[in-house]
Amino acid sequence: MKRNKADDINGWLIIDKPKDMTSTQVVGKTRWLLHANKNGHAGTLDPFATGILPIAFGEATKLVPYVTDGRKEYEFVLRFGIKTTTGDPEGEIIAQSEKRPSDDEILQALPHFLGSITQVPPIYSAIKINGQEAYKRARRGESVEIPTRQVTIYALEMLESFADSAKFRVECSKGTYIRTLGQDLAEHLGSVGYLTELRRTKCANFDLKSKILLDSLEKIEYVEDRRSFLLPIETSLRDIAEIAVTAEDAAKLMKGQGLSPKNYTLPSAEGTAAAMFANCLVALVRWDQRKITPIRVFNLLNKKDL
Repeated sequence: MKRNKADDINGWLIIDKPKDMTSTQVVGKTRWLLHANKNGHAGTLDPFATGILPIAFGEATKLVPYVTDGRKEYEFVLRFGIKTTTGDPEGEIIAQSEKRPSDDEILQALPHFLGSITQVPPIYSAIKINGQEAYKRARRGESVEIPTRQVTIYALEMLESFADSAKFRVECSKGTYIRTLGQDLAEHLGSVGYLTELRRTKCANFDLKSKILLDSLEKIEYVEDRRSFLLPIETSLRDIAEIAVTAEDAAKLMKGQGLSPKNYTLPSAEGTAAAMFANCLVALVRWDQRKITPIRVFNLLNKKDL
């Protein structure tokens, strides 16, 4: 039976991504489950990884970069003694070591990876080299050179240890490859290693408190009940200031027009804020002493509301 035309819905759905499923597959599945016209994900997770995958619907897709740019938290298990081509269980073994670092050695090594560090992302990644993903070139046997990048590790701790593995928690900036972090940590300890488990526990403002399992969503019979798990668009903007604008100024912002800052009490000389009217997000704005300028406009208000 053919489904009716998809609906324009807006908001965030925080999926606990299952293992062995790509982020793109989750996007397609949730679009179908919510009978939605448009959606996308913030912050790709590897197929073997699980955890927080924010899915933006409708107007929320305009905020994907703001979520992707936020801090991330992960828990991962690093197995020592084996190195794979991909840094995870999906790759082929390319090196082995008899070295199994002690807990004391691991704890002494962790501070070395705090702060701003340099990484070389894995060749089996979605980074584009000359317009094509690195992993596609690597699978064809092509030589792939990936430039180094600076990332920030805000926190790194060992949660528990096992015979040949250890479990860690890390808080990091965008662009951090946890597979690379694990490999670099193992090599720093005089061994080799790869990740056997990877779980994202936080992505920007979203954490496990907001998540729903994809299996649970599939078991809900009615589309409207599935949509009840959508979070408001503004949920991703909890950390920025809000400006309550008038109906007249809301209409101007929606047309891409700027406002005079003289009519508003702003928290500082310049910055970024969410412009709101009647508890509805109108635009993201940037202000200085001369002007309030819309940088992202949202089509959530009806003209009759203005």
